[in-house]
Amino acid sequence: MKTPRRTLAVLAATTVATLSLAAPAAAEPRARCSTTPSAPTSLPPLSAAKLSGAIDNLPDDEVTGALVQVRGSAGCWQGTSGVADLRTGRPVPQDGRFRIGSMTKVFTAVVALQLVAEGQLDLDQSVQHYLPGFLPADYPVIKVRHVLNYTSGINGVGVPHKDPAWFFVHRYDHWAPGSQLDLTRPLAFEPGTKQRYGNADYWLAGLLIEKVTGNTWEREVTNRIIRPLRLTGTTAPGADPKIHGPHARGYEAVETAEGTRWVDITEANPSLQWSAASIVSTAADLDRFLVALFEGRLVPAPQLELMFTVPDVPLYDGDDDPTNDQPAAHSFGLSRIPLGPLTLWGKSGDRPGYNNGMGATRDLSRRLVYSVNTIHMGGEMPAAAQRIIGATFS
Repeated sequence: MKTPRRTLAVLAATTVATLSLAAPAAAEPRARCSTTPSAPTSLPPLSAAKLSGAIDNLPDDEVTGALVQVRGSAGCWQGTSGVADLRTGRPVPQDGRFRIGSMTKVFTAVVALQLVAEGQLDLDQSVQHYLPGFLPADYPVIKVRHVLNYTSGINGVGVPHKDPAWFFVHRYDHWAPGSQLDLTRPLAFEPGTKQRYGNADYWLAGLLIEKVTGNTWEREVTNRIIRPLRLTGTTAPGADPKIHGPHARGYEAVETAEGTRWVDITEANPSLQWSAASIVSTAADLDRFLVALFEGRLVPAPQLELMFTVPDVPLYDGDDDPTNDQPAAHSFGLSRIPLGPLTLWGKSGDRPGYNNGMGATRDLSRRLVYSVNTIHMGGEMPAAAQRIIGATFS
Protein backbone atom coordinates (compact mmCIF):
# COMPACT_ATOMS: atom_id res chain seq x y z
CA MET A 1 0.00 0.00 0.00
CA LYS A 2 1.39 3.40 -0.93
CA THR A 3 1.69 6.04 1.76
CA PRO A 4 0.99 9.62 0.67
CA ARG A 5 3.78 12.07 1.28
CA ARG A 6 1.40 14.27 3.24
CA THR A 7 1.18 11.46 5.82
CA LEU A 8 4.89 11.92 6.46
CA ALA A 9 4.31 15.60 7.05
CA VAL A 10 1.44 14.86 9.45
CA LEU A 11 3.64 12.42 11.33
CA ALA A 12 6.37 15.00 11.66
CA ALA A 13 3.99 17.69 12.86
CA THR A 14 2.46 15.46 15.51
CA THR A 15 5.74 13.96 16.70
CA VAL A 16 8.00 17.01 16.94
CA ALA A 17 6.41 20.41 16.61
CA THR A 18 9.51 22.01 15.10
CA LEU A 19 10.17 19.26 12.56
CA SER A 20 9.63 19.96 8.87
CA LEU A 21 9.85 17.18 6.31
CA ALA A 22 10.45 19.53 3.43
CA ALA A 23 13.23 17.75 1.60
CA PRO A 24 16.68 19.19 2.33
CA ALA A 25 18.45 20.27 -0.81
CA ALA A 26 20.77 17.66 -2.26
CA ALA A 27 24.22 18.16 -0.79
CA GLU A 28 26.65 19.94 -3.05
CA PRO A 29 29.63 17.79 -4.04
CA ARG A 30 33.02 18.74 -2.72
CA ALA A 31 34.98 21.21 -4.81
CA ARG A 32 37.43 18.55 -6.01
CA CYS A 33 34.54 16.37 -7.18
CA SER A 34 33.64 17.57 -10.67
CA THR A 35 31.21 16.23 -13.25
CA THR A 36 33.80 17.16 -15.88
CA PRO A 37 35.71 14.06 -17.03
CA SER A 38 39.38 13.89 -16.10
CA ALA A 39 40.13 11.64 -19.09
CA PRO A 40 38.61 11.04 -22.54
CA THR A 41 35.43 8.99 -22.32
CA SER A 42 32.64 7.71 -24.55
CA LEU A 43 30.20 7.63 -21.64
CA PRO A 44 27.27 10.06 -21.50
CA PRO A 45 28.11 13.37 -19.78
CA LEU A 46 27.46 13.38 -16.06
CA SER A 47 24.78 15.94 -15.18
CA ALA A 48 24.63 17.38 -11.68
CA ALA A 49 21.12 18.66 -12.44
CA LYS A 50 19.87 15.20 -13.42
CA LEU A 51 21.49 13.52 -10.44
CA SER A 52 20.16 16.12 -8.03
CA GLY A 53 16.75 15.84 -9.66
CA ALA A 54 16.79 12.08 -9.23
CA ILE A 55 16.68 12.49 -5.45
CA ASP A 56 14.67 15.71 -5.18
CA ASN A 57 11.40 15.86 -3.26
CA LEU A 58 12.18 13.22 -0.67
CA PRO A 59 10.56 11.85 1.41
CA ASP A 60 7.94 10.49 -0.99
CA ASP A 61 5.53 7.56 -0.91
CA GLU A 62 8.34 5.00 -1.30
CA VAL A 63 11.46 6.28 0.49
CA THR A 64 12.41 8.65 3.28
CA GLY A 65 15.92 9.49 2.10
CA ALA A 66 18.75 8.74 -0.29
CA LEU A 67 22.48 9.04 -0.67
CA VAL A 68 24.39 8.84 -3.95
CA GLN A 69 28.07 8.70 -4.83
CA VAL A 70 29.43 8.67 -8.39
CA ARG A 71 33.15 8.34 -9.01
CA GLY A 72 35.54 7.69 -11.88
CA SER A 73 37.49 9.44 -14.61
CA ALA A 74 34.22 10.09 -16.49
CA GLY A 75 33.01 12.47 -13.77
CA CYS A 76 32.24 12.70 -10.08
CA TRP A 77 29.20 13.71 -8.03
CA GLN A 78 27.69 13.04 -4.63
CA GLY A 79 24.55 14.10 -2.85
CA THR A 80 21.88 13.27 -0.31
CA SER A 81 18.22 14.08 0.11
CA GLY A 82 15.39 13.43 2.53
CA VAL A 83 15.61 12.72 6.24
CA ALA A 84 17.63 10.23 8.26
CA ASP A 85 15.38 10.39 11.31
CA LEU A 86 11.64 11.06 11.15
CA ARG A 87 11.62 12.05 14.81
CA THR A 88 14.26 14.77 14.61
CA GLY A 89 14.34 15.65 10.91
CA ARG A 90 18.09 15.04 10.78
CA PRO A 91 19.28 15.00 7.13
CA VAL A 92 20.77 11.93 5.50
CA PRO A 93 24.57 11.92 6.05
CA GLN A 94 26.77 11.47 2.99
CA ASP A 95 29.04 9.16 5.01
CA GLY A 96 26.09 7.23 6.42
CA ARG A 97 26.32 3.49 7.01
CA PHE A 98 23.64 1.16 5.74
CA ARG A 99 22.77 -2.52 5.58
CA ILE A 100 24.10 -3.53 2.16
CA GLY A 101 22.08 -6.75 1.97
CA SER A 102 23.07 -9.06 -0.90
CA MET A 103 26.04 -6.92 -1.87
CA THR A 104 27.61 -9.00 0.93
CA LYS A 105 27.83 -11.86 -1.57
CA VAL A 106 30.62 -10.07 -3.45
CA PHE A 107 32.71 -10.03 -0.27
CA THR A 108 32.04 -13.73 0.30
CA ALA A 109 32.95 -14.58 -3.30
CA VAL A 110 36.23 -12.67 -2.95
CA VAL A 111 37.20 -14.60 0.19
CA ALA A 112 36.29 -17.92 -1.44
CA LEU A 113 38.30 -17.13 -4.58
CA GLN A 114 41.29 -16.06 -2.49
CA LEU A 115 41.13 -19.50 -0.86
CA VAL A 116 40.97 -21.07 -4.32
CA ALA A 117 44.09 -19.15 -5.35
CA GLU A 118 45.81 -20.32 -2.17
CA GLY A 119 44.92 -23.96 -2.82
CA GLN A 120 42.64 -24.27 0.20
CA LEU A 121 39.52 -24.65 -1.95
CA ASP A 122 39.17 -26.44 -5.28
CA LEU A 123 36.34 -25.24 -7.52
CA ASP A 124 35.91 -28.71 -8.98
CA GLN A 125 35.97 -30.52 -5.66
CA SER A 126 32.65 -31.41 -4.07
CA VAL A 127 30.94 -29.74 -1.15
CA GLN A 128 30.53 -33.28 0.20
CA HIS A 129 34.34 -33.56 0.34
CA TYR A 130 34.75 -30.40 2.40
CA LEU A 131 31.65 -30.86 4.57
CA PRO A 132 31.37 -34.64 5.01
CA GLY A 133 28.00 -35.74 6.32
CA PHE A 134 26.45 -32.27 6.11
CA LEU A 135 24.41 -32.83 2.95
CA PRO A 136 21.92 -35.69 2.63
CA ALA A 137 23.46 -38.89 1.27
CA ASP A 138 21.08 -38.96 -1.70
CA TYR A 139 22.13 -35.52 -2.97
CA PRO A 140 24.16 -35.55 -6.20
CA VAL A 141 27.66 -34.10 -6.21
CA ILE A 142 27.65 -30.32 -5.74
CA LYS A 143 30.91 -28.69 -6.77
CA VAL A 144 32.27 -25.57 -5.11
CA ARG A 145 31.88 -23.67 -8.38
CA HIS A 146 28.17 -24.57 -8.42
CA VAL A 147 27.80 -22.85 -5.06
CA LEU A 148 29.64 -19.68 -6.08
CA ASN A 149 27.74 -19.17 -9.35
CA TYR A 150 24.29 -20.07 -7.99
CA THR A 151 23.94 -23.32 -9.92
CA SER A 152 23.83 -25.79 -7.01
CA GLY A 153 20.05 -26.10 -6.65
CA ILE A 154 20.36 -25.96 -2.83
CA ASN A 155 17.33 -24.66 -0.92
CA GLY A 156 17.01 -22.14 1.87
CA VAL A 157 14.49 -22.38 4.70
CA GLY A 158 12.15 -20.03 2.88
CA VAL A 159 11.06 -17.85 5.80
CA PRO A 160 9.23 -14.65 4.73
CA HIS A 161 11.97 -12.39 6.11
CA LYS A 162 10.77 -9.38 4.10
CA ASP A 163 7.16 -9.66 5.21
CA PRO A 164 6.40 -7.07 7.91
CA ALA A 165 4.28 -9.44 10.00
CA TRP A 166 7.08 -12.01 10.14
CA PHE A 167 9.83 -9.42 10.55
CA PHE A 168 8.25 -7.66 13.53
CA VAL A 169 8.04 -10.95 15.46
CA HIS A 170 11.38 -12.46 14.41
CA ARG A 171 13.70 -9.50 13.82
CA TYR A 172 15.87 -10.37 16.85
CA ASP A 173 15.98 -14.15 16.30
CA HIS A 174 19.42 -15.72 16.18
CA TRP A 175 20.34 -18.18 13.43
CA ALA A 176 23.36 -20.45 13.72
CA PRO A 177 25.47 -20.74 10.54
CA GLY A 178 23.93 -23.41 8.33
CA SER A 179 20.53 -23.38 10.01
CA GLN A 180 19.30 -21.15 7.17
CA LEU A 181 19.46 -24.12 4.75
CA ASP A 182 16.61 -26.58 4.19
CA LEU A 183 18.22 -29.97 3.62
CA THR A 184 14.94 -31.86 3.90
CA ARG A 185 14.01 -30.95 0.32
CA PRO A 186 15.55 -32.35 -2.85
CA LEU A 187 17.67 -30.02 -4.94
CA ALA A 188 15.67 -27.76 -7.24
CA PHE A 189 17.64 -29.02 -10.26
CA GLU A 190 20.70 -31.03 -11.20
CA PRO A 191 23.79 -29.04 -10.10
CA GLY A 192 25.39 -27.07 -12.90
CA THR A 193 22.38 -27.15 -15.23
CA LYS A 194 20.50 -23.99 -14.22
CA GLN A 195 21.03 -20.82 -12.24
CA ARG A 196 18.82 -19.72 -9.36
CA TYR A 197 19.81 -16.56 -7.55
CA GLY A 198 19.31 -16.54 -3.80
CA ASN A 199 20.92 -16.60 -0.39
CA ALA A 200 21.17 -20.38 -0.03
CA ASP A 201 24.31 -20.81 -2.13
CA TYR A 202 26.13 -18.10 -0.23
CA TRP A 203 25.17 -19.48 3.16
CA LEU A 204 26.77 -22.69 1.96
CA ALA A 205 29.79 -20.70 0.75
CA GLY A 206 30.14 -19.26 4.25
CA LEU A 207 30.21 -22.77 5.71
CA LEU A 208 32.93 -23.80 3.24
CA ILE A 209 35.03 -20.77 4.17
CA GLU A 210 34.73 -21.57 7.85
CA LYS A 211 35.53 -25.25 7.32
CA VAL A 212 38.74 -24.80 5.35
CA THR A 213 40.09 -21.87 7.38
CA GLY A 214 39.01 -22.87 10.88
CA ASN A 215 37.90 -19.27 11.40
CA THR A 216 34.52 -17.58 11.39
CA TRP A 217 33.28 -16.09 8.13
CA GLU A 218 33.25 -12.69 9.84
CA ARG A 219 36.92 -12.98 10.77
CA GLU A 220 37.96 -14.00 7.26
CA VAL A 221 36.06 -11.11 5.64
CA THR A 222 37.53 -8.69 8.16
CA ASN A 223 41.12 -9.90 7.89
CA ARG A 224 41.16 -10.39 4.13
CA ILE A 225 39.15 -7.40 2.90
CA ILE A 226 37.97 -4.89 5.50
CA ARG A 227 41.26 -4.29 7.31
CA PRO A 228 43.66 -4.42 4.33
CA LEU A 229 41.52 -1.93 2.41
CA ARG A 230 40.96 0.22 5.51
CA LEU A 231 37.19 0.11 5.11
CA THR A 232 36.60 1.98 8.35
CA GLY A 233 32.82 2.19 7.93
CA THR A 234 32.38 -1.50 7.10
CA THR A 235 31.60 -4.35 9.49
CA ALA A 236 30.61 -8.00 9.30
CA PRO A 237 28.34 -7.63 12.33
CA GLY A 238 27.70 -11.21 13.40
CA ALA A 239 24.61 -10.99 15.60
CA ASP A 240 24.92 -7.30 16.49
CA PRO A 241 21.51 -5.72 15.75
CA LYS A 242 22.72 -2.11 15.72
CA ILE A 243 24.19 0.08 13.01
CA HIS A 244 27.05 1.95 14.65
CA GLY A 245 28.23 5.35 13.47
CA PRO A 246 26.33 7.87 11.32
CA HIS A 247 23.38 6.38 9.45
CA ALA A 248 19.86 6.96 8.21
CA ARG A 249 17.23 5.02 10.12
CA GLY A 250 14.97 2.54 8.40
CA TYR A 251 11.17 2.57 8.76
CA GLU A 252 8.16 0.52 7.76
CA ALA A 253 4.86 2.31 7.15
CA VAL A 254 2.03 0.20 8.57
CA GLU A 255 -1.57 1.09 7.82
CA THR A 256 -3.95 0.79 10.79
CA ALA A 257 -7.55 1.83 11.48
CA GLU A 258 -6.14 4.95 13.17
CA GLY A 259 -3.91 5.81 10.23
CA THR A 260 -0.27 5.19 9.35
CA ARG A 261 1.96 3.83 12.10
CA TRP A 262 5.70 4.22 11.60
CA VAL A 263 7.80 1.35 12.88
CA ASP A 264 11.53 1.96 13.27
CA ILE A 265 13.15 -1.17 11.82
CA THR A 266 16.78 -0.04 11.90
CA GLU A 267 17.78 -2.65 14.45
CA ALA A 268 17.60 -6.35 13.58
CA ASN A 269 19.75 -9.40 14.25
CA PRO A 270 21.57 -9.99 10.92
CA SER A 271 22.53 -13.63 11.62
CA LEU A 272 19.79 -14.93 9.30
CA GLN A 273 21.44 -13.11 6.39
CA TRP A 274 24.99 -13.98 7.53
CA SER A 275 27.44 -14.67 4.68
CA ALA A 276 24.82 -13.80 2.06
CA ALA A 277 23.48 -10.42 3.17
CA SER A 278 24.61 -9.13 6.58
CA ILE A 279 27.40 -6.56 6.04
CA VAL A 280 27.06 -2.88 6.99
CA SER A 281 29.07 -0.40 4.91
CA THR A 282 29.27 3.07 3.37
CA ALA A 283 29.30 4.42 -0.18
CA ALA A 284 32.96 5.43 0.08
CA ASP A 285 34.00 2.01 1.37
CA LEU A 286 32.06 0.13 -1.29
CA ASP A 287 33.61 2.27 -4.00
CA ARG A 288 37.08 1.54 -2.63
CA PHE A 289 36.21 -2.16 -2.55
CA LEU A 290 35.01 -2.12 -6.17
CA VAL A 291 38.17 -0.37 -7.37
CA ALA A 292 40.47 -2.80 -5.55
CA LEU A 293 38.48 -5.75 -6.87
CA PHE A 294 38.30 -4.68 -10.52
CA GLU A 295 41.99 -3.71 -10.52
CA GLY A 296 42.98 -7.21 -9.40
CA ARG A 297 44.29 -6.22 -5.98
CA LEU A 298 42.00 -8.65 -4.12
CA VAL A 299 41.80 -11.69 -6.38
CA PRO A 300 44.46 -13.02 -8.81
CA ALA A 301 43.67 -12.75 -12.52
CA PRO A 302 42.53 -16.35 -13.17
CA GLN A 303 40.01 -16.21 -10.31
CA LEU A 304 39.03 -12.61 -11.03
CA GLU A 305 38.01 -13.59 -14.55
CA LEU A 306 35.39 -15.89 -13.03
CA MET A 307 33.74 -12.86 -11.45
CA PHE A 308 33.18 -11.47 -14.95
CA THR A 309 32.03 -14.76 -16.49
CA VAL A 310 28.35 -15.71 -16.41
CA PRO A 311 27.69 -19.46 -16.80
CA ASP A 312 26.07 -20.57 -20.03
CA VAL A 313 22.94 -22.00 -18.44
CA PRO A 314 19.32 -20.82 -18.23
CA LEU A 315 17.79 -19.18 -15.20
CA TYR A 316 15.70 -21.59 -13.16
CA ASP A 317 12.01 -20.85 -13.74
CA GLY A 318 10.40 -23.92 -12.22
CA ASP A 319 9.49 -25.65 -15.47
CA ASP A 320 11.21 -27.78 -18.08
CA ASP A 321 10.05 -25.78 -21.10
CA PRO A 322 13.18 -24.50 -22.87
CA THR A 323 11.17 -22.13 -25.07
CA ASN A 324 10.64 -19.65 -22.21
CA ASP A 325 14.13 -19.87 -20.70
CA GLN A 326 16.07 -16.72 -19.89
CA PRO A 327 19.89 -16.70 -19.80
CA ALA A 328 21.82 -16.61 -16.54
CA ALA A 329 22.75 -13.14 -15.27
CA HIS A 330 25.11 -13.74 -12.33
CA SER A 331 28.76 -14.73 -12.05
CA PHE A 332 30.81 -15.47 -8.95
CA GLY A 333 29.29 -12.84 -6.64
CA LEU A 334 28.71 -10.14 -9.26
CA SER A 335 25.82 -9.53 -11.63
CA ARG A 336 26.05 -8.57 -15.29
CA ILE A 337 23.84 -5.52 -15.80
CA PRO A 338 23.03 -4.58 -19.41
CA LEU A 339 21.99 -0.94 -19.60
CA GLY A 340 21.41 0.15 -23.15
CA PRO A 341 24.75 0.02 -24.96
CA LEU A 342 26.64 -0.35 -21.66
CA THR A 343 27.44 -3.47 -19.68
CA LEU A 344 27.89 -2.81 -16.01
CA TRP A 345 29.12 -5.18 -13.34
CA GLY A 346 27.96 -4.85 -9.76
CA LYS A 347 25.41 -5.95 -7.25
CA SER A 348 22.18 -4.79 -5.67
CA GLY A 349 21.11 -5.51 -2.14
CA ASP A 350 18.30 -4.71 0.24
CA ARG A 351 17.19 -5.23 3.78
CA PRO A 352 14.06 -3.86 5.44
CA GLY A 353 14.50 -0.08 5.39
CA TYR A 354 17.42 -0.11 2.94
CA ASN A 355 17.63 -0.60 -0.84
CA ASN A 356 21.08 -0.23 -2.37
CA GLY A 357 23.27 -0.87 -5.36
CA MET A 358 26.82 -0.62 -6.61
CA GLY A 359 27.89 -0.91 -10.22
CA ALA A 360 30.67 0.14 -12.54
CA THR A 361 31.95 -0.07 -16.06
CA ARG A 362 34.66 -2.70 -16.35
CA ASP A 363 37.32 0.01 -16.77
CA LEU A 364 36.05 1.79 -13.61
CA SER A 365 35.62 5.08 -15.47
CA ARG A 366 32.14 5.45 -13.99
CA ARG A 367 31.12 3.92 -10.66
CA LEU A 368 27.90 4.31 -8.72
CA VAL A 369 27.02 3.46 -5.13
CA TYR A 370 23.64 4.46 -3.75
CA SER A 371 21.32 3.72 -0.86
CA VAL A 372 17.68 4.69 -0.47
CA ASN A 373 15.57 4.17 2.65
CA THR A 374 12.42 2.30 1.70
CA ILE A 375 9.22 2.40 3.76
CA HIS A 376 7.71 -0.81 2.35
CA MET A 377 9.97 -3.84 2.76
CA GLY A 378 10.14 -6.53 0.13
CA GLY A 379 8.87 -4.42 -2.76
CA GLU A 380 10.21 -3.67 -6.20
CA MET A 381 13.12 -1.30 -6.80
CA PRO A 382 11.91 2.18 -5.76
CA ALA A 383 11.46 4.81 -8.45
CA ALA A 384 14.16 6.93 -6.78
CA ALA A 385 16.70 4.15 -7.25
CA GLN A 386 15.72 3.78 -10.90
CA ARG A 387 16.11 7.51 -11.39
CA ILE A 388 19.57 7.44 -9.78
CA ILE A 389 20.76 4.67 -12.09
CA GLY A 390 19.30 6.39 -15.14
CA ALA A 391 20.84 9.74 -14.28
CA THR A 392 24.26 8.12 -13.75
CA PHE A 393 24.54 5.96 -16.84
CA SER A 394 22.01 7.21 -19.42
